[in-house]
Amino acid sequence: MSEAAGGKRPAEEALEEAAAEEGPPRPPADAADGEQDDEDTVGPQPPKPKKRKVCVASSSCWCSFCCCTCLLLCMMLLHFAAIAASLHSITMMSCLQVLPFEQQYLDALPSAQMYEKSYMHRDTVTHVVATPTDFIITGSADGHLKFWKKQEQGVEFVKHYRSHIGAVDGLAASHDGSLCVSISRDRSVKVYDVLGFDMIVMMKLPYTPGAAEWIFKKGDAASKLAISDLNSPAIHIYDVASGSEEPIASLSSLHASPVAVMRFNAAANTVISSDAKGFIEYWSCEDFKHPAGAVKFTMKMDTDLFALARAKTSARSLEVSRDGTQFAAFCADSRVRVWRFATGKLRRTYDESLEAAHELQKSGAQQFALDDMDFGRRWVVAAAGAWRHTPLPIPTPNALFDESGNFLLLPSLLGIKVINLATNALPRLLGRPENTERFLRIALWQGLPKKIRPGMPEMKLPERDPTLVALAYKKQRLYIFTKREPADAEDASMGRDVFNEKPSTDELLAAEAGATSALPRGACVHTTKGDITIRLFPDECPRTIENFTTHAANGYYDNVIFHRVIKGFMLQTGDPLGDGTGGESIWGGEFEDEFRPTLRHDRPGILSMANAGPNTNGSQFFITTVPTPWLDNKHTVFGRVVKGMDVVSLIEKVKTDRTDKPVDDVKIVNIDVLDAVAES
Repeated sequence: MSEAAGGKRPAEEALEEAAAEEGPPRPPADAADGEQDDEDTVGPQPPKPKKRKVCVASSSCWCSFCCCTCLLLCMMLLHFAAIAASLHSITMMSCLQVLPFEQQYLDALPSAQMYEKSYMHRDTVTHVVATPTDFIITGSADGHLKFWKKQEQGVEFVKHYRSHIGAVDGLAASHDGSLCVSISRDRSVKVYDVLGFDMIVMMKLPYTPGAAEWIFKKGDAASKLAISDLNSPAIHIYDVASGSEEPIASLSSLHASPVAVMRFNAAANTVISSDAKGFIEYWSCEDFKHPAGAVKFTMKMDTDLFALARAKTSARSLEVSRDGTQFAAFCADSRVRVWRFATGKLRRTYDESLEAAHELQKSGAQQFALDDMDFGRRWVVAAAGAWRHTPLPIPTPNALFDESGNFLLLPSLLGIKVINLATNALPRLLGRPENTERFLRIALWQGLPKKIRPGMPEMKLPERDPTLVALAYKKQRLYIFTKREPADAEDASMGRDVFNEKPSTDELLAAEAGATSALPRGACVHTTKGDITIRLFPDECPRTIENFTTHAANGYYDNVIFHRVIKGFMLQTGDPLGDGTGGESIWGGEFEDEFRPTLRHDRPGILSMANAGPNTNGSQFFITTVPTPWLDNKHTVFGRVVKGMDVVSLIEKVKTDRTDKPVDDVKIVNIDVLDAVAES
């Protein structure tokens, strides 16, 4: 996180800090008087070119014509050689660095920098699939599924299912888009008819499912469904159309570890599966053996299919291109690897780790570098999330291909990258301005929303509306990226974040109880330098007071240091990380500002929330030591020191380093919440 507004730091300090601190800007300083005069550069000059002595043959010299002719021929030969070399170079560059019809492929993808709309679930949205039958299906951590129908512009809600008692742990749509399956740790399997958006099959498994994938093509007699066992290497194959809950086959010797992900390559009629140890296997959907006719290798040692096992990592997700010639894995080591299917050889590897993002930020590349404040906030979300190892139900990152197979779309710290696999270039980056969401999982729809029926030539062909649906870390929303920016939408005045979920009865009762209960009106901050008693303003800032006092009562602020102390300005604390980049609200994430015209930064001893911009309050706060009117309507004032200004002065005078951090730590021992305090 960085400073909120106004205050500037030297560039060298901004580059040294991985993420700048959040908090109030320094007081405005007068501009320096005088300007430096420009001076011409002084230094050694390059040596002057030597004059060549030119001998002109006299008219009596018999060889003058011959010499001139030879010279002319040599010059012509050199000229033609240069042209040939140039043409060869251009040809090679065209073959290596140019993708024919690149712009046409890009025109079939979303292009807006910001998401156009977002819709709600009741809990964190963890899974999303897009079907060729124009449906988008999402699943959430509370076990609920929602069906959305793609319209000529945007999507429309269709149906809601309370599918599982626990979280949705797997969601897959068939290759033809006719069927969908969801699985959960409660050992239940639900199958849906997508076109009729109806649940048609329910199964109870004798084992805990790990992954599920449809392994049939349109026209096949059996609707085969593969489900892996979370606790064993077995993969069980079911024929859903038969109505039987008994598997038609069980594969127990294919893998040595539990299978984490599976993907069906319809073009090759082959399944790609990867287990917890990183071993990747191909197997046929017909006889469940090695698909000899679909690949160009006989031994896995001739391929790069051991790349994950050698790197001691595993695939978190697998995606196959539409033509079946390549597949991509988003791996637990935050690297995205792309293989050619037929040869099993690695084509590309992309490093999306936090370390790589940090190095890219330090390089200062204009295309990728973010503002220090923005980068710091994204870094904190990514580092605190640690979705590679967390048990929380959050979206699993994935990387997918466009319909041409020439572009790879993958979510990253910077946004959603659109990578040209032919040139290895990055022609498009979606969601870069969206600094409050860390997009993790995506689904892409590139079809036409309606078919033109025969016998109706007067109907106008609908325009393509490519749509990318993105899920974010710990967010209850699905985000829709199209070619339209939010301001271009017809109903932009209604806001792009649609509140399509009503609060439950329990939430209403809890909100009512919270509104009627009396919030604390004071607090005593016990520090290693002494006590500071504060009067709070719950009537004016109820959300801020609830956040502060709950954190205090829960011990969130215990042993937290004052990480930023500026003499003649303020003292900042409340970050459990101690560097100005951490902390969150009691609700998780951030909450809105509560500005009031009666509460101003008009005196020393004002208690105010630190932030990284509008509506980004977390846990950090500061106490002013002088009037700071430039902070009004930028930071929420929620308290005032009534006793202990001498302690504030002591902390203000401590020795600090060049980042304003005290050399000797000054800590909050703990904070006592008080029902009321007497005005001094």
